[in-house]
Amino acid sequence: MKHLYTLLFSILLLGCASHQKDSENIELSFLDEYVIPIGEEYEETLIGGISGIDYVNGFYYLIVDDSKNPRFYKAEITLQNKEISDLKIIDVVSFKDHPFYKENALDLESIIVDISSGNIVLTSEGKIKDEKNPLLFVSNSKGKFIKNIPLPERFSAISEAQPIHNKTLEGLSRSFDDKGYWTAMELPLKIDGEEPKYLEANSPIRITYFDKEKEKATKEFVYQLSPITKPFIGDFNLNGVTDILEFKPNHFFMIERIYQSGYGAYGNIVRVYHAYADENTTNSLAINSLKEINYIPLKKELILDFDSFKDNLTENIVDNIEGITFGPILPNGNKTLLFVSDDNFQVYGKQLNQFLLFEIK
Repeated sequence: MKHLYTLLFSILLLGCASHQKDSENIELSFLDEYVIPIGEEYEETLIGGISGIDYVNGFYYLIVDDSKNPRFYKAEITLQNKEISDLKIIDVVSFKDHPFYKENALDLESIIVDISSGNIVLTSEGKIKDEKNPLLFVSNSKGKFIKNIPLPERFSAISEAQPIHNKTLEGLSRSFDDKGYWTAMELPLKIDGEEPKYLEANSPIRITYFDKEKEKATKEFVYQLSPITKPFIGDFNLNGVTDILEFKPNHFFMIERIYQSGYGAYGNIVRVYHAYADENTTNSLAINSLKEINYIPLKKELILDFDSFKDNLTENIVDNIEGITFGPILPNGNKTLLFVSDDNFQVYGKQLNQFLLFEIK
């Protein structure tokens, strides 16, 4: 069954006139912004292209989307009085050991640390146009390749499902019980639906769970993307998921990022949704095409629109937010969330290496 959504911009914003919306008692309060200056380097590498983030044992792991030198940074971030007082890069690790490295086909998007092993788990969007597959793979903490985790065949570059080049495995999260990983596609497979359009969307993406012990996908949910909510005035208009974070079983923070080239540095619209499964939600793992069968997607509720606090940001810019992680616990006992933007190394014009801190109330 096609799940067609037509939402007017004014209706969509009714639930987010402020920067928070009650959902399962979730309230996100903006605390601070930190921007790494453009052109800053660490050990002769340019800091930028940060497309994913994870926080483990007091350290932050920042994945860099740079196919010529795929790498991650290890960083320390200091909080004082609910503000980011300092961000220090302390290490850089390259993935030159991976078989795809020499083929320039590692398009890294997300990173998590496997807490039990200390290994690094990553997603790569591959290089669909050159028939190089998306990947979910594991390396050790020094970047030495360990293994690829098998993906469903429909995700392969040459499958009939037709994944879209540069729009595949964008999001990655540890499962709440640390027994597996969740991945999120950025856009639908062509066999499943279409890209979101202005004020309408028939755009289901797949949220897939991989069991660590079995080393394979064991369940999957469908998540419906929202429409694009500003008129097209440029050549490039996109809405897709950029990251996912499971915060309790089958409950997720989902980042949807609209980018529209005609609006320059103000072309990003970023929203965070609470998506969750109930007893009726369809396990789509065995479904070949979502266009050809009835299914029930994840429920979703808007909890945060970044436009609502943009006046607090550098030049009022909401940048290309692509990563989310839990941060440290505040003195009052509340958890924090940290978001990070990918500045694309300034290829598309002025952007920011932006870190945004929130309190979960």
